[in-house]
Amino acid sequence: MAEEEETELSDDQKKGIAKWFLVNAPAGEIQYVSKDLKLVLNDDDVYNEAASEAFPVYNKSHLISLKMPGGFGDVLVTSYGELQDNEYLDPKTAQVAIVDHVKQACTKVRPATDEELPSAYVEEYRCALEAEILKYVAEAYPKGSSSVYCTNGKDVEEPGSDFDLVVVIAAARLSPQNFCNGSWRTIWNIEFKDDIQKLELNGKLLVGAHYFEEGNVQLDTKHECRDSTMFQSPDDTAISVANLIRRHETAYMASLEESYFKLSDNTFKDLRRKLPITRTLFPWRSTRQFSLKREISEELGIGK
Repeated sequence: MAEEEETELSDDQKKGIAKWFLVNAPAGEIQYVSKDLKLVLNDDDVYNEAASEAFPVYNKSHLISLKMPGGFGDVLVTSYGELQDNEYLDPKTAQVAIVDHVKQACTKVRPATDEELPSAYVEEYRCALEAEILKYVAEAYPKGSSSVYCTNGKDVEEPGSDFDLVVVIAAARLSPQNFCNGSWRTIWNIEFKDDIQKLELNGKLLVGAHYFEEGNVQLDTKHECRDSTMFQSPDDTAISVANLIRRHETAYMASLEESYFKLSDNTFKDLRRKLPITRTLFPWRSTRQFSLKREISEELGIGK
């Protein structure tokens, strides 16, 4: 039978495969993956095209935090703060960070314009909520970052209209020298409904972990939840929302820990067959009934 001819992949196919590996790299590992891909591809044009498309997607999905020059602190790279392809608003400092996605670095900053910032009315709620979230993140995630964005109704000037805020929390623990990396990302969409004086919260919690010492084990989990609270003054609303976020995230963390405790008793036992294909237990205490055992005993002169 004639051997099938090997078909060379097109540049577009190579780029698509490279993008998949880059976008799906575990937390904190895209630079390692890109280094290996560059060697495998051996084509700078294909690699550069794949990297230029994949890195922005990866950076925004992993909510990476970058240090801004000039002592302005860190900026979160998220779709909620994205103004243009490489410009990201930091609401805390009212600065716009210009980001090099492939290098994962903030190259410079500029002040945000009035058009890029919410109105004074919305900003009062946003700022109060951000202050409470910063306190919570400092307690729960020592190396975490957070930001609060206005995603809808940023021009609302007074009570009577609805607007939306989004709370973004990201924390990563990267320890490649110990063969493990992990990340915690939460996104809370908050709808301020003025007509019914109520806030609707929709949370999405994303947890990822990668252990690769003499193996490759990954955790990739997603949890969604909903809640609500009353539309109150900026300070009271901020405290109420932060408490709800704290409660849900603490409960989810506890559920993850509980599932790990049950791994050895439940999950791992289900991974192996409880009985051999004969559907009977192996008679360890009377193995002489098996011919192989008798033959080995006779050959070695055991029992004589």
